[in-house]
Amino acid sequence: MASQKERMLAGELYLADDPELQAELVHASKLTARFNALDVDDDARQEVLAQLVGELGEDAWIRSPLQVDYGYNISVGARTFVNCGAVMLDVAPIRIGADVQIGPNVQLLTPTHPLDPDKRRQKWEAAEPVTIGDNVWLGGGVIVCPGVSIGENTVVGAGAVVTRDLPANVVAVGNPARVIREL
Repeated sequence: MASQKERMLAGELYLADDPELQAELVHASKLTARFNALDVDDDARQEVLAQLVGELGEDAWIRSPLQVDYGYNISVGARTFVNCGAVMLDVAPIRIGADVQIGPNVQLLTPTHPLDPDKRRQKWEAAEPVTIGDNVWLGGGVIVCPGVSIGENTVVGAGAVVTRDLPANVVAVGNPARVIREL
């Protein structure tokens, strides 16, 4: 029988209050708190970040505060900039390409919950990955929902809620986000 972590990583329903997963959440919370507490010019800051996230590309920069679930499911490409207040709930993989610009208070959300109220009450949940292509710009306050992919070079306007995949080379705005022009 698969562990709850194996079920989680496979994208299946899993019990969120599993002791192993809770211990990993605590570990990530401690690393996140250390990262958020360090001065911006402290060399240890990037070292802590490298311990927290699964992959951190060369010259990638994340401003604090940052919030994650596990951290190890996050991949950040080279030269990517993530502004302050980012929330990356990485129950499933979050893949951020190279040269991405992420505005303040952006949320990348992978967790999903059953519609069945009894299953939610029992703490069952699942997740779907989020993928951000190379050279994407997410404006301030953008929310990217579970299972969404955003194609390379796409620009998503401030405050947009991205509920469906966006193709490459477009501008999208609104709630739900919709393409308003090609680039």
